[in-house]
This record gives sequence, C-alpha cells and structure tokens, in this order.
Amino acid sequence: MIYSCCIFVYCMFECFKMKNSVNYHLLFILVLFSLIVTTVYLKVKEPVFHQVMYGMLVFTLVLRSIYIVTWVYPWLRGLGYTSLGLFLLGFLLWNIDNIFCDSLRNFRKKMPPIIGVATQFHAWWHILTGLGSYLHILFSLYTRTLYLKYRPKVKFLFGIWPVILFEPLRKH
Repeated sequence: MIYSCCIFVYCMFECFKMKNSVNYHLLFILVLFSLIVTTVYLKVKEPVFHQVMYGMLVFTLVLRSIYIVTWVYPWLRGLGYTSLGLFLLGFLLWNIDNIFCDSLRNFRKKMPPIIGVATQFHAWWHILTGLGSYLHILFSLYTRTLYLKYRPKVKFLFGIWPVILFEPLRKH
C-alpha cells in the first residue's frame, strides 16, 4: 500500500511536466519515505504506524486532487470526487468493522446468510477502496493526457466499467 501510494503521489505531482522529465528530488524523497516506513514497521510491528503513514500519503493525494479539480480541470470534479467518496466510504466501513467487530459477528450469526455477507465491512473496504483507487488512476491518466494534448474519452465497457481512450488533439 505504501509503495503503490508513493507511485500515485509521484504521478499526481508530475502530471504537468514535459515528456521524458524525471523529478529525481521527489523520487528520492518518496523512495526514502517508503524504505523508512518499511524498516520501522518491520521493527515495531505496529499496524497503527503503518496506517498513519499510509493516511499521510492518501491525504497528500487528496489535497493534490482537490487542487487539480478546483484550479486546473474543474470538469473532472465528478471523477475526482467519486473516487474519493468511494475510498472514504470504504474507509468508514472498515473502521466500523474494526470498532464493532464482535457485535457485528454476533449480529451475523442471528441473521440470514445474505445479511451476513452484506455486513462484512472489511470486505467492503477492499471492494470500495479498490474501485476508488481504480477511478483515481483514471483521474490521473485523464489529467496527464489532457496536459500532453490528447483528447481522452471515458467509455464504459459492458455499460458499467469505465475506461479511458486517447485521441491526439493534433497529428504529429
């Protein structure tokens, strides 16, 4: 989670750069951050430490995304806020599951199986954050390709699954 989120952070801060340029300073900071988090976590084995470090990266992504949809590409608000909303809903359900795990487990034993499945909030965390992350990847791709003078289009496979297709704005 830390490493993939660092890649997201790099992409979101470099989305307005020219082709073939590398920000070695940011790259070094993110690699160092990842290695420090990994080393500390392996030594202390405290999940809260990992969660706080991951939260810092997500918070950085949220701030950068809000900047982009507020000042650069306001028409991407729907995609940006949908990805954020799904991620936060998953986070909320995961915390409910952590706090009320025993109560939810007892509740599931008394309910029909379909209710039990629907109240597996840790599973919903994975589904919703996965979907939110996927939409954020689309948001990142859309932002980058607009800057590179392509005309990205969101299409829906099978009527439900969003993908991005790219057309150059001008012939090279």
